Amino acid sequence: MTAGKVLLEFGGVELIRDGRAILQSITWCVRSGERWVVLGPNGSGKTSLCRIASLYTHPSHGRVVVLEQQLGRTDVRALRTRIGISSHAVADMIRPSLRAVDVVVTGKYAALTPWWHEYSDADRRQAMALLDRFGCSHLSEARFGTLSAGERQRVLLGRTLMNHPPLLILDEPTAGLDLAGREQLVTHLASMASTDDRSAIVLVTHHVEEIPPGFTHVLLLSDGSLLACGPLEEILTAERLSACFGVALKLERLNGRWVAWGI
Repeated sequence: MTAGKVLLEFGGVELIRDGRAILQSITWCVRSGERWVVLGPNGSGKTSLCRIASLYTHPSHGRVVVLEQQLGRTDVRALRTRIGISSHAVADMIRPSLRAVDVVVTGKYAALTPWWHEYSDADRRQAMALLDRFGCSHLSEARFGTLSAGERQRVLLGRTLMNHPPLLILDEPTAGLDLAGREQLVTHLASMASTDDRSAIVLVTHHVEEIPPGFTHVLLLSDGSLLACGPLEEILTAERLSACFGVALKLERLNGRWVAWGI
């Protein structure tokens, strides 16, 4: 198979805060058509990795190239419109009074409110179609702050696709969801993984049970360091997962989904 186009590249990336290494010597490459899951325990640096990849944080050292543009030598505001980003940090910045359809449509400009840009009827139709895709078109007029955690996550997924971006970065989209909400979201992510092989997806999670079918690669992060990365089927083993989380684990794959438990 021909390798896809490089969409995200880290070269020796380090992030230092108050003298502490949050990320250490991360070298990583994401190509079009790849669906990555980033796994690691709390405090391993996953969110910091996402913030750098989504252009919200500059590394202390190293080189970051996103969609062929080098961080530090490009207009991140313009480049961010070509990345679909879903995270709790973004959700927290969205005004609770915004309607769900407005939250989605603002993804066109990577904006947080709809008042500083103009949107066409076609833009609003697209936003409605994305809400429908994720099963929440009936919530289009609902205020974002009144939605359940699962509903907010589905609205944010719609927002990430507003510009048909080549790179999607999803930071713990299942966090805080109950079992039904988690499974619905995993189903949506599996559907996203099966379409448009020109794009790439990076999904951050703590749990192997949340890896959607169709994901192809994994990065294991432990204490700010890259433990292993590469094709999911080769890299994700009980031994590596145990080393990553610092506890002895069993790992199995059942009906296309991964399951891990302590021993």
